[in-house]
Amino acid sequence: MQNNNKNVLAGLDRRSFLKLGVAAGAVSTLPLPYAQARKITTNARILIVGAGAAGISLANRLNRSAEGAKITLVGARIPHLYQPGFTLIAAGLWSPKNVITQTKDWLPANVSWIAKDADAFDPANKKVRLQGGDTLEYDLLIVATGCQLNYDQIEGMSKDLIGKNGIGSVYAGPDYAEKTNQMVEQYIAKGEGQAIFTLANTPIKCAGAPLKMAFTSLDRFERSGKRSSMDVRFNTPYKNKVFSVPFYNEFVLNRWQEQGMDFKDERVLTGIDAAAQKASFTLPNGSVETQSFDFIHVVPPMSAPDSVKQSELVWQTGSSAGNWVEADKFTLQHGRFPEVFSVGDVAGVPFGKTAASVKKQVPVVEQNVLSFLEGRELTAAWDGYTSCPLITAIGKAMLAEFGFDGKFLPSFPFIDPKEESWAVWLMKEKMLKPAYYAMLDGRV
Repeated sequence: MQNNNKNVLAGLDRRSFLKLGVAAGAVSTLPLPYAQARKITTNARILIVGAGAAGISLANRLNRSAEGAKITLVGARIPHLYQPGFTLIAAGLWSPKNVITQTKDWLPANVSWIAKDADAFDPANKKVRLQGGDTLEYDLLIVATGCQLNYDQIEGMSKDLIGKNGIGSVYAGPDYAEKTNQMVEQYIAKGEGQAIFTLANTPIKCAGAPLKMAFTSLDRFERSGKRSSMDVRFNTPYKNKVFSVPFYNEFVLNRWQEQGMDFKDERVLTGIDAAAQKASFTLPNGSVETQSFDFIHVVPPMSAPDSVKQSELVWQTGSSAGNWVEADKFTLQHGRFPEVFSVGDVAGVPFGKTAASVKKQVPVVEQNVLSFLEGRELTAAWDGYTSCPLITAIGKAMLAEFGFDGKFLPSFPFIDPKEESWAVWLMKEKMLKPAYYAMLDGRV
């Protein structure tokens, strides 16, 4: 594997973090010597679909632990994107180049990478068809495709509108995050009018991002000295809810009330008229409410990619039916096709759509894959761990760490998960990217 990216993370700011006294224990999130997993010898054909964080991390780990396996990684994305940095770009703090590396630089030489996306899944016959028509057969499949952003489910909306007419959206990519920042700056320069923040009515990756966008933008509005002339509103599709964990939900709503944020619940964004700068929200009774905007942050509905949704891999019943890969929430193994596992955003499990979740899920899937290939019982279990450094202002954040049923799962005894701090902000801005890159390399 090429080392240019690892040189970025190997000692990145470790010395300066310690000098600052941010948190000696937090250094545990940085790259440390690889904790060697047990090894097996196998000639299995392991196919990993998805060349994002989960897919790359698993490819690296299985390359070490499944000796003799033929590992193929499928995914068309050439640049690798550090998606947790998108909100920092949209807040005007990072450049898009800060989140871009190259997929090829993270892969070991003996993992075969095919730079094409999957076009169709045939789990009954253990086959995956790629775009262009080639078909791959497998003995074991790991689905790690990530989310599909369904902007087209909002009438009149497309990615092409981001950066125009006051429309922003942090999810679409680093360049779009920068365009979102430009729209925020344009609104601040105007110094008046209506700013609207939204939330999708589907599970979304990085569920804290819409809240971070609202908080960082509010901070910028206040710093501009023009806040009193700005009307700021948050629309949520849920009843009095913007976050799944009650403590953080209550904290956010109370803080917004203190900051003069107008809050409207049970409103689903269903239409955008870019030219007129009007947004349409559908209410529970089916009526449509139109809101004018000078700036709007759009959060698109999300799902598994169409190729997954149109396959037998998705849940057939329940809240995830037709949209996410069926998976046991502990082992991440498919219920009807035992040779299939899923990891990351695409898995139809509670929580789990964050990079921090991937960091915890990947070792579980690795161990369970090895056990499956040996015919053993699957004993590794994910506890639902999800983490969100919830930015509440520029220079201040809370480290929300929780698992199934919203149970707090704090990693650091010196960080109170219910308190804002500068140290958590510094972790978000400076420390988490090196930890993420160590995860890609399969070393944490």
